[in-house]
Amino acid sequence: MRIVVAGGTGFLGTPLRHELASAGHEVIQLVRRLVTKPDQLRWDPAQPVTLPDGTGAVINLCGVSIGHRWTQRYRDLIRSSRIEPTSTLAQAVARQDIPLLINASGVGFYGETGDRIVDEGSGPGDDFLALLAIDWEGAAALAAQAGARVVKLRTGMPLDAEGGFLKPQMLPFRLGIAGKLGSGRQWIPWISLRDWVRAVMFVLGDPRVDGPVNMAGPDPVTNAEFTKALARALHRPSIMPVPRFGVRLLFGEYAEEGYRSLRVMPKVLRDNGFEYEHPTFDSALAAALPR
Repeated sequence: MRIVVAGGTGFLGTPLRHELASAGHEVIQLVRRLVTKPDQLRWDPAQPVTLPDGTGAVINLCGVSIGHRWTQRYRDLIRSSRIEPTSTLAQAVARQDIPLLINASGVGFYGETGDRIVDEGSGPGDDFLALLAIDWEGAAALAAQAGARVVKLRTGMPLDAEGGFLKPQMLPFRLGIAGKLGSGRQWIPWISLRDWVRAVMFVLGDPRVDGPVNMAGPDPVTNAEFTKALARALHRPSIMPVPRFGVRLLFGEYAEEGYRSLRVMPKVLRDNGFEYEHPTFDSALAAALPR
């Protein structure tokens, strides 16, 4: 299949492109810079784009990292870097009758859940990330209205020591100065990077999967459990809770995300028969850490 990938150079996009190519797909990468390879196509997310003839699927992973101090300017960038490319690609999918759009989203859709379990049938929250996810997913609506299958990847915390959620925590844990955040009771919706890639490949090939998909493991853990497991895996102590005021001082409003509880279950993946390579947090963590 000819597959167009936007946002394909990052932490998630790079291994996914490699997996797609290994599976025999023709991968066309959308880039904003000058084209340097025959499998690249230059685009501007703010302008209409015409995708190659014969495109069977579009995968959109565009969006700047949320792991940054949230000034108003950066909040605006978080939104525009997601919604603008999604809208542009949804228009192209609709106009060119492309049958499938796989679009990034986030588990932030659900807002604060506490100990309440949520799945794809649960309603949204009302904070910044929830409202972002609502608009982000809404930007793909034109493709669905035109008859395309639109899969919305509500991604949790992919685990790999080289990026994402885990990378910035490695140094403080190795130094033995990390600890649980606050009470440590907040739930973390993790998934191994390998299983995230495998899950995208799964939904790509399964026409039954349509709409939101929680990209999370089947065994959510609390922050306290995560902290103990990572410290144990690195053979380091983890004694001191991290004071909320200190994290807030460093990261501003973004710091509050570390104290959010998201008890997210992957109902769609499980109901459709997806089998995890790393079904437990300990197995995912072992796969994520350097050997």
